[in-house]
Order: sequence, then structure tokens, then C-alpha cells
Amino acid sequence: MNITLLVFHPDINQSKVNRNLIETIDGEIETRLLYELYPEGKIDVKKEQKILEKTDRFILQFPMYWYSSPALLKEWQDKVLTYGWAYGSNGNVLRGKELVLVVSPGASSSNYSHEGIFKYKVTELLRPFQATSNLIGTRFIKPFIIHGTQLSDNELSKAAQDYKDYIMNPKLVELDTYE
Repeated sequence: MNITLLVFHPDINQSKVNRNLIETIDGEIETRLLYELYPEGKIDVKKEQKILEKTDRFILQFPMYWYSSPALLKEWQDKVLTYGWAYGSNGNVLRGKELVLVVSPGASSSNYSHEGIFKYKVTELLRPFQATSNLIGTRFIKPFIIHGTQLSDNELSKAAQDYKDYIMNPKLVELDTYE
């Protein structure tokens, strides 16, 4: 299986969590740091589309900002997932591929519940990505979520290994529509 990791973190060197996750993979899959590739936000659409055409599973990894994604990820979606290519009557290039989200909300998991301070689960806040996946015909895999920024070294090491095991697993499960 050809796996491509697209990382949307504005300052990966300052991110203890996302940087450690990436380091755990250590070049085993194609890893693209989009903020480093496109510091001015000018995305090479054709290049990004060619990369997606060659992959079986693409992973969008990002920190959760204001219950959503960093701006470059939205810009990437707007520019790369075009009508006639990703969706529409002739837009079927991504159909059947797997879309996986790796999300790092800064707050603890207890905040992301119906009883918690934010009142929503992370998967509920990610519904626009699931709707996009439906539109472009990808399989929307259950997201890998790593909560909190104050993880101990042992917690981070375990989370990084779990992350690697998850994204490299050849048989990932889709997220149900209302799960």
C-alpha cells in the first residue's frame, strides 16, 4: 500500500506532539510538510494532484485550531480537490482511496465530550472532512486523535508508537456516518 502523509502544522519545530509523531515514521512513508513546502500559501495544484493520484491512503495530519484545521489545509482542499478531478461527473481520481485524519487537539479528551466544556466530540467537529470524503468518494477512516500538549515523554512515546501502528495498518476501519 502506498501511503502519503500530508502534515499541516504552521511550526512543526515548535510542536512536541506532531514532530514526535513524524519522527516515529522516520522516512517509511512519503511525508510532506505543507507549511514548509508552501510558506507563502501558493500551492502547486498539479504536483499535489499527482501525488494523490499515486497514493492508496493519504493522511491529513494537523493540530486542531478553533475546532477546525489550520488555514493552509483549507486552502489546500479548495485548490487541490477540484471539480472534474476530485468530484463531479468526471471527478473520480480519488474514488476508493483512504482518507485518514491525524488530529492533535491541545485540550484533554474529557473536554471533547457532550458533558465536557466544549460539548462536542472531536469526531463531530471533523464532520466537514467526512462530508468532503463522501463527495470525493474516499473511504473516511476513523481518525487518530492524540489529546493534550502536556504529555510526559513516556505518554508521547506510547502515542507515537500507537500512531505508527495505526497509520501503517493495512486494514483500517471507516468512521460510521453518525459515530
